[in-house]
Amino acid sequence: MDDEKKYALLIDADNVSSKYIGIVTKEAQTLGNVTIRRIYGDWTSSSKNSWKDSLLESSLTPIQQYNYTVGKNSSDSAMIIDAMDVLYTGNVDGFIIVSSDSDFTKLAMRLRESGKRVIGMGESKTPTPFVRACEQFKTLDVLYKNNNSGAKNNSPEPKNNIQEKTKKQCGKNSEPEKAPVKDAEPITNLKSIKATVISLLDENSDEDGWMYLSELGNMIQKMYSDFDCRNYGFHKFGKLIESFPELQTRKDDSSNGITKIVLVKKKED
Repeated sequence: MDDEKKYALLIDADNVSSKYIGIVTKEAQTLGNVTIRRIYGDWTSSSKNSWKDSLLESSLTPIQQYNYTVGKNSSDSAMIIDAMDVLYTGNVDGFIIVSSDSDFTKLAMRLRESGKRVIGMGESKTPTPFVRACEQFKTLDVLYKNNNSGAKNNSPEPKNNIQEKTKKQCGKNSEPEKAPVKDAEPITNLKSIKATVISLLDENSDEDGWMYLSELGNMIQKMYSDFDCRNYGFHKFGKLIESFPELQTRKDDSSNGITKIVLVKKKED
């Protein structure tokens, strides 16, 4: 379609794991036509081997950046320069910046000042300034965990895992158990989202206390750039709202009589 939004996808391979590439490309495609796909890193380093199989599969153009200084990410400056070059060509409507690095905060702000959409993607450890500088921010490790939890629960347990458990139960495994890895969590917790939803209903509902669900969702997204109902285990915003016991929803017929309009309000005490 001619009116489909065009995006430039810029990935910082130094600050994002290759295991997220499936989520990154899928999320990018839902936004519009990704006309520019570039990934930055030192491709002579063995640490980038895990990315190499994904480059062709995802149609990513690798941009070589040598790490001249140990511990210093050289991809940042290259991405920033390229982003500004793309901005001045005027060929895209928005940018998708994939990184967990706060160094892109000023870039995101500058791009938005020029009227471009900025979608950020990174892990839950991403510093808040970069998250807030983006119009939307996708938390990759949370989405990855939620996408894979169902598959893990439905798949049979590997044979070697069963054998390992048997060894431990019989006292044949003398290796100390490793501490459990903390699960990835959304940047904005559900308690904060719930409090904001109730506050918005108090301020914006009609005289009967009702408010359009779509309007409420748009306000939440604008207030929390990292908000995504999938972060909390829900595929739709309405299902998330219905999980709050303090709220109720109703469906009305729209003007065309075909689609339904969903409204939400606080339950009366």
